[in-house]
Amino acid sequence: MDELAVKLLKRAEALKAQRQMHESVWRECYDYTYPLRGAGLSGEVLNAQSAKHKVAKLLDGTATDSARMLASALMSGMTPANAQWLNLSSESLPDDAKAWLSDCATLVWENIHAANFDAEGYEANLDVVCAGWLVLYIDENREEGGYSFQQWPLAQCCVASTRNDGIVDTLFRRYQLTAEQAMREFGADRVHPKIRQAAQQKPDEAFEFIHAIYPRENYLSSGRLAKNLRFASYNLDVSHKHIVRESGYHEFPCCVPRWMKIPGGAYGIGPVYDALPDCKELNQTKRMEKAAQDLAISGMWIAEDDGVLNPRTVKVGPRRIIIANSTDSMKPLLTGADFNVAFTAEERLQASIRKIMMADQLQPQDGPAMTATEVHVRVALIRQLLGPVYGRFQAEYLQPLVARCFGLALRAGVFRPAPESLQHANFHVRYISPLARAQQLEDVTAIERLGANVANLASINQEVVDLVDTDEATRVVADALGVPAKVIRTTEAVSDLRQQRQQAQQQAQQQAMMMEAGTQAAGAAGNITGEALAQKLMGEG
Repeated sequence: MDELAVKLLKRAEALKAQRQMHESVWRECYDYTYPLRGAGLSGEVLNAQSAKHKVAKLLDGTATDSARMLASALMSGMTPANAQWLNLSSESLPDDAKAWLSDCATLVWENIHAANFDAEGYEANLDVVCAGWLVLYIDENREEGGYSFQQWPLAQCCVASTRNDGIVDTLFRRYQLTAEQAMREFGADRVHPKIRQAAQQKPDEAFEFIHAIYPRENYLSSGRLAKNLRFASYNLDVSHKHIVRESGYHEFPCCVPRWMKIPGGAYGIGPVYDALPDCKELNQTKRMEKAAQDLAISGMWIAEDDGVLNPRTVKVGPRRIIIANSTDSMKPLLTGADFNVAFTAEERLQASIRKIMMADQLQPQDGPAMTATEVHVRVALIRQLLGPVYGRFQAEYLQPLVARCFGLALRAGVFRPAPESLQHANFHVRYISPLARAQQLEDVTAIERLGANVANLASINQEVVDLVDTDEATRVVADALGVPAKVIRTTEAVSDLRQQRQQAQQQAQQQAMMMEAGTQAAGAAGNITGEALAQKLMGEG
């Protein structure tokens, strides 16, 4: 029995106990949106068959549709596949270093979306909308190259933080492997003898493992051995309390953002939690409406036992003859149901759910095409709605994602050699996603308004144009719009271009002056010749 394995198992159990108080809430949020994604929470085992019964109990799909729409909006707003959403830059670096960083950012972005990020990222965003947090594991694809992304089920993960800012840097994941998979993953010499025996006799027998990732107290920043890296990684066999792999990471390999943190803990809750009371009420209202609909369709009857008609055995239906003593022996009975009340309540609850989950603003608006002003106002509204969420996601999701991917690519030697000016320089990640770009549109709008006002004032006083640095204004607009750095000329290139243009203008002016001087000289010579001819003729006369 390994002493370190026992210590890690105890910590895993302690983290699981801290998480159990929240599991019932997350499971309930999944039950009203995507029941199958909540499998494993509170010990509930779900498969496609058992989840089907839960889906059948959902009588209204407003919450599910709103969750899907918000997850899609987060995915397309933060990490779109059709537009570069990240850049690397620094204010103090020269243009050649900025160009190198821009090329590196483009390469990282291309490789992220060339991998399976778009598929795993969308499912991860569904988790953050429903449960309020997600776990996305990032590593190198050791077989085919490039990146590999895995969305780990929340029921398997327990997280914690040792940082002052509360960002998650500790994760324990409990998962299962068959004996054959364990042999292939860890090697026959690392697994327990019972697993080797099971691989020969029962290869499909499942065994439970724990993957523990946490920061080391002592590490080497330039270390190459896995045991010296900043984050420790241990895979251990739970049943036999045996460590099957010891490794490490340069960066924390998981992104664990929270929609809204639960006070005093490392977990979060999502917008479905806020809409949960309306979801329950809407489902109950639909259930009562279904019951009233059954009565409205089939009807309700009152019958009298008149000696011929037996109300206990009579059955109402098409092509049935009911024998009674009188036509008054059986009459339809008014139910007293009012469907207008149900419809009004449903519309109110559905609108409330869409508003809480921002689906009423994120979905395309019906009606005629919007004007440019309407589009600008709607973008500003969406920015206000998602701005606070985007701020947290930038620190807890995008920053670790880019840092991890950049580190993997740098150590793999994918980038071209860096310029000397970048040695020992600091640079930061800039996000140019649609949400980040929307937050920067205020600068673009302000510059455009300033340009229009300066143009009007220039008609009165031309010197007012000197107040505006047009080169810097153009660069600010280009950065806000996400223009690639290679499109904008460097300061040296602009200086050389203007110097060449100035020299060409000077040469043109010199040629024009020389031509004008030659013309004047030719005219003067013609006048002298004319005067001499006139004097000669007068002398002859």
